[in-house]
Amino acid sequence: MQNIFIIHGACGNSKENWIPWLKKELEKSGANVFAPNFPTPKNQSLENWLNVLAEYKQYFDSKTIIIGHSVGVGFLLNVLENLKKPVKAGFFVSGWVGNLNDPKFDEINKTFVDRNFDWSKIQKNCKKFYVFHSDNDPYVPLELGKNLANYLRTNLLIIKNGGHINSESGFTKFEVLLEKIREII
Repeated sequence: MQNIFIIHGACGNSKENWIPWLKKELEKSGANVFAPNFPTPKNQSLENWLNVLAEYKQYFDSKTIIIGHSVGVGFLLNVLENLKKPVKAGFFVSGWVGNLNDPKFDEINKTFVDRNFDWSKIQKNCKKFYVFHSDNDPYVPLELGKNLANYLRTNLLIIKNGGHINSESGFTKFEVLLEKIREII
């Protein structure tokens, strides 16, 4: 059974944006899809999110696919850095590392992204990376998406006029992401 995780971002949940649609589409393919809810913005911290994910650790194996949106990407980078065995692929949407120079978001996201990552460990623990970013994200500049793709040694897939690739930008579905996932399932 193919295990797939979809991780939402800060101030979000698993019932928003393209997450419910993607979960349903992937389940149609026979995948076992997990979209946990994490505490945010209240009690948002890397430690608290790791505690939630700990309930699912038995579902991480060499066939697992991970998908993160926004700070969910930073969260998954922390997970990958500490895995004992690699996963199949990581799909990262509107992600970044470092600060955004927005005091509100930098404060709640700092434990996830404001650190030095061990990129060699991360690359060792995920066989393939896909990084999606918009050319007009109002929260995460395109340059940060480019940096993330460079750190992961992969190509950046640019979504034209995609905003933060969320429902505010019209993304209740994300066909390109689904296509890329289906290519490797």
